[in-house]
Amino acid sequence: MKHKDGKPYPPNKNSKKIQVTLIVVVLCGFSFYLGGIFCSEKDTYATKEVNREDETSIGNSAGSLQTRGNSFTECSADYQDYTPCTDPRRWKKYGLHRLTFMERHCPPNFERKECLVPPPDGYKVPIRWPKSKNECWYRNVPYDWINKQKSNQHWLVKEGEKFIFPGGGTMFPNGVGKYVDLMEDLIPEMKDGTVRTAIDTGCGVASWGGDLLDRGILTVSLAPRDNHEAQVQFALERGIPAVLGIISTQRLPFPSNSFDMAHCSRCLIPWTEFGGVYLLEVHRILRPGGFWVLSGPPVNYENRWRGWNTTIEEQRSDYEKLQDLLTSMCFKLYNKKDDIAVWQKLTDNSCYKKLDNSDSYPPKCDDGTEPDSAWYTPLRPCVVVPPATRKVKLNALAKWPERLHVAPERVSDIRGGSEGAFKHDDSKWKVRAKHYKKLLPAIGSDKVRNVMDMNTLYGGFAAALVEDPLWVMNVVSSYAANTLPVVFDRGLIGTFHDW
Repeated sequence: MKHKDGKPYPPNKNSKKIQVTLIVVVLCGFSFYLGGIFCSEKDTYATKEVNREDETSIGNSAGSLQTRGNSFTECSADYQDYTPCTDPRRWKKYGLHRLTFMERHCPPNFERKECLVPPPDGYKVPIRWPKSKNECWYRNVPYDWINKQKSNQHWLVKEGEKFIFPGGGTMFPNGVGKYVDLMEDLIPEMKDGTVRTAIDTGCGVASWGGDLLDRGILTVSLAPRDNHEAQVQFALERGIPAVLGIISTQRLPFPSNSFDMAHCSRCLIPWTEFGGVYLLEVHRILRPGGFWVLSGPPVNYENRWRGWNTTIEEQRSDYEKLQDLLTSMCFKLYNKKDDIAVWQKLTDNSCYKKLDNSDSYPPKCDDGTEPDSAWYTPLRPCVVVPPATRKVKLNALAKWPERLHVAPERVSDIRGGSEGAFKHDDSKWKVRAKHYKKLLPAIGSDKVRNVMDMNTLYGGFAAALVEDPLWVMNVVSSYAANTLPVVFDRGLIGTFHDW
C-alpha cells in the first residue's frame, strides 16, 4: 500500500506474526491428523496381534502382563541328579592331574540338555527344619555307597526309609558336638560373635557346618562330585548351606579376605604339594585375623601315625613342611590340642615385607590379577597380600549380630557405593520382605529352608530374613559390580556365578 503521494507504508510487524502463527497452527493440525491416522492403524494392528496371542497366553487379570506358554520334556531317570557343569559322564574328557576333571566344566551348546530334571523315584517332600538336620528320606538321596563306607565312622546310618545323621565324622567319631566344643576352647572368638562365617573344605555330609548353625556361625560346606557321590546333596537335603566345588587349578568363587574361619577335617587335600597353591588359596579367601583349623594328618602325628599307614619320620617331615609354609605366608600357630591345630592369619602387614626378597618363597603376587577375581581364574603359587587398611581385618568388624546392619568400609570400593546407599538398600529390603511374605506366606515357616538370591547387591534380602528358619545363598554375577565382599563383611555368605 502506498500513501497518496506514492510513498509505501512502512511494513506492519503484527501482520507478519499473525501469518507465521497461522502457518504453524495449520502444520500442527495436519501433523496431528496424520498421527491420528497412523496411531489408529497401529493400535488396530497391535490389537489384532494381542488377540491372536490370547489363545496361548496366560494372564492373572484383565490388562496384566501376557506371557507365552512353553513346555519341556522330562529328562530320563538317569539324570535325576544331573549337574551339567560337574557331570561325571564328561570326566574322561579332562585330565587327572590335580583332579582337574572334578572342576567346573560346562558342556558346549550342542551338548546342553533342554529337559526337566526328574526327582528320584519315590521322592517325598523333604523333612522340615530343624528335624531335617538329623534325618532325611532315603529315597530323596538314594546313595548306598557312602552309607556302607562311612557307617563305622557314624557319618550316616540307614534306618528303614530314612538316613539318620548321628553327627559323626572321621576325626570326630564321638560326635561333632564334642569336637566343636573342643574347638571353641581353642578359639574363644567362636563364642562371642567375632567369628561368623566359615568354609569347610571336604565337608562330608556337612555335620560340622550343621552344628555351627546352632552356635551362630554360618558355614559354606564345600565338596566335589567324587566317590562319596552326593556330599553336597546330603547337606542341602538336611537344610545346611553347601556348594559343589574343589580346590584344584582354579580359584574358589569367593572374594579375597572374606571368611572368618576355614576348616579341614581329614579332607585329604595335599596342602604342601604343587608349591602350596591350595593353602595359598585358603590364605586368599581368609580375612586377616581369621583362623585356619586342621584336624587329621599330620596333626598329632606323634600319637596317630600308626593308623595312617606311614612312618613317624614321614609325618614329622610333613608337619614341619606345613608349619614352614604357613609361617612363610604370615600365619602363626594360635592353639593346638589333641587332633586339632589352629593357625591365625596375621593382621600386621609388616610380615609380608619379607616377600620383597627375590629368594623368598612363595613370592608376593604382582598386580596382574585382581585379588577378588575368582571366576575361572587360575590358581597362582604366590601370596595375595591383604590391604594394609583395617577394613578387612576380623578385629575391625562389629561382632555378630550388630555386624549385619553396619555399613562395611568396603562398600566405598564399589562404584556408587556409600554408607547412605547401604542403609537405603537395607531399609528397602525390610519393606520388600514383608510384601514377599504376603505373596508367599511359606516364607518364614518351616516350608522354606534353602533359598538363593540370584542377583544380590549387598545381601539385603538375606538380612531381612535373618530371623526366619532359612538361609540364603547370595549370588553376585561375575560380570556385575563386585559387591560380594560387602555381603561377607556383614556376616552373610554368597558366591560368584555367571548365569
